[in-house]
Amino acid sequence: MTEFLIVIALALALGWPLGRYLAAVMRGAPMRGDRAFGLIERPLYRLLGVDPARSMGWQEYARAFLLSNLVLGGIAWVLFMTQAWLPLNPNQAPNMRWDLALHTAVSFLTNTNQQHYSGQAQLSHLSQMTGLVGLQVITPMMGLALAAATLRGLFGVPGAPIGPGDERGARAGLGNYWADIIRPAVRVLLPLCLLFSLLLTSQGVPATLQGGPVATPLDASAPMAGQKIPLGPVAAMVAVKQLGTNGGGWYGSNSAVPLENPTPLSNLMQTLAIVLLPVAVVFMAGALTGRKRLAALILGCMATLSVASASLAVWSEAYSPSSADPALMEGKEVRLGAQASALWAALTTQTSNGSVNAMHDSLAPLTGLVALVNMLVNAIWGGIGSGLQQFMVYLLLGVFLAGLMTGRTPALCGRRIEAPEVRLLAVLVLLPPLVLLGLTATSLAVPSLAGNSNPGFHGVSQVLYEYASALANNGSGFEGLADASHWWNLSCAAALALGRYPALILPLAIAAMLARKRAAPQGPGTLDIETPTFALTLIAVIAILAVLQFLPALVLGPVAEHLALAAS
Repeated sequence: MTEFLIVIALALALGWPLGRYLAAVMRGAPMRGDRAFGLIERPLYRLLGVDPARSMGWQEYARAFLLSNLVLGGIAWVLFMTQAWLPLNPNQAPNMRWDLALHTAVSFLTNTNQQHYSGQAQLSHLSQMTGLVGLQVITPMMGLALAAATLRGLFGVPGAPIGPGDERGARAGLGNYWADIIRPAVRVLLPLCLLFSLLLTSQGVPATLQGGPVATPLDASAPMAGQKIPLGPVAAMVAVKQLGTNGGGWYGSNSAVPLENPTPLSNLMQTLAIVLLPVAVVFMAGALTGRKRLAALILGCMATLSVASASLAVWSEAYSPSSADPALMEGKEVRLGAQASALWAALTTQTSNGSVNAMHDSLAPLTGLVALVNMLVNAIWGGIGSGLQQFMVYLLLGVFLAGLMTGRTPALCGRRIEAPEVRLLAVLVLLPPLVLLGLTATSLAVPSLAGNSNPGFHGVSQVLYEYASALANNGSGFEGLADASHWWNLSCAAALALGRYPALILPLAIAAMLARKRAAPQGPGTLDIETPTFALTLIAVIAILAVLQFLPALVLGPVAEHLALAAS
């Protein structure tokens, strides 16, 4: 827990100035460095044929988002299926099968990075450097763009440009999608990645275009036997995978591999990088909207849930019934230890990062339960932008329910939450259990589809975790599944898309609907959301919606496994 407190303290200390800078970037106001950054940004705008100063209505904004995803996803899919015929392939990686290539493209396109392949063995340097790292830079900025546009619609942004709106005439534009991606990518994420990759290289993380040496192991059975040590520009990918809440590693075992995570300092830096930008986005929300108390509400709720989650995970790994079993260290890196692995597991699922420094399949049952619940909430810190977007859904539902319980008209900033908005919120509430439980039930009912390595309670957890990871756009996995099959590739690709696009677009639509309404004056009967009482109400809403509706599945999986171990 000392490491956790250090990480959170550093994240808050660095996140506050970074969040304020990020708000200035998203506001589009003149700032220092415009001339230098403009040398990169202006050619990109000309290439895309867009005017960054023109504000969009929500429908145009959403169309631009979907179009950019369609184009990038198609390019990545083709690249993965043809990589063997392309340059920068020193390890002779073969072409990917169409369904595996599709899953990989959708996974990285949705800022998930769920991997059904063994990293270095099945992807060329070209695929890693352009297809994967390129998407790892762009997709988190897409989530940030949608979150910023939603904040503009819900709360208004001082000095925001007035745009054409949609066909019904919105009161103000929601910003320009292309500018909202390019500006933070060029001015925030890429400079941070450059700095972070240099720091990782200083710790011994490889940064080379060479294929890697062949080493002769001590137990070689023949004089000429050797083991290929695959290298590459690993540091750059590790930097963006952590800072961008991406999670896909260069190597199949991710940050448990010493080449990705060689020292205690590199482990601390990567742990900090997991939460740094999600924390900064919370501070950005307050600075962007001019509502500091709103940022305090969001930060307080997220931090409370974060501390509870991390504490339970570390406690479980230290004191669960299986802790006396020497096999507890199975699947964990001895250099790091079980508790540091539990902390990483908690933070990587509190965000949508999904990187691992231990195999989650080997975690104690309650630690696995914590990771599952974190992904079901998907807004403790969440992904860059997408976590804040999901939190706004909980906020709107909390306002609606609190208004009904107190006999007041549900309203946010004086604008009523009425039937059209509630219908869209209902879609976002019902979609996760329908997708997650439906796919889990199908896979368990037909064991040949899952290829499960464990027929007991843990087998339920393995399947449930895989789909929860896909739906939450997290990307970590329990493994133990035949997840490179056609069933897993296609079903997870569907879960990835359904977990990403409705959760980003529908809150934007709700924000635009509320922005068109006339704001009623604030009075004694107005519900004040920026209070500790409402924060507790909001935490209760999150617990009910994200945990209780999945409680039967959780009882059949990690809870039953924990009780079975305790009884034995």
